[in-house]
Amino acid sequence: MFHLILFEPEIPPNTGNIIRLCANTGATLHLIEPLGFSLQDARLRRAGLDYRDMANVCRHADLAACLLALDGVRVFPVETRGGLRHSDQRYQAGDAFLFGRETSGLPHDVLSRFPVGHVIRVPMLPGNRSLNLSNAAAVVLYEAWRQLNFPGSE
Repeated sequence: MFHLILFEPEIPPNTGNIIRLCANTGATLHLIEPLGFSLQDARLRRAGLDYRDMANVCRHADLAACLLALDGVRVFPVETRGGLRHSDQRYQAGDAFLFGRETSGLPHDVLSRFPVGHVIRVPMLPGNRSLNLSNAAAVVLYEAWRQLNFPGSE
């Protein structure tokens, strides 16, 4: 259905929550190394509960390897400096959403690989810090899934 890509995630509970999100929506999670934790981390397992076996999770040595594996897939980087609101883009099955590190977002050299019109943002009030990574991922993924009328859901 959709792909969530986490670029060098740092906080295990965020990734655990996103594993749970992917299991519940049918999305595939792609983790770009280096990870700031072990996949055996108790905090990741606790946040992901028993959803790890229900989610499709792929690890990639770097972003280039991930993009090669997703050849032809439209990728939408999600960044606080994105031009389009996430809800203004029209999504299709198979699209991917790229999220940066919790502490620093996506580096400029990563963002520069993608068309400016694909860099999206979740609207927020000015002057606030960005949303938690797992919350932002849920907002974006559910909007994309909603646009397709939630295929596969009950």
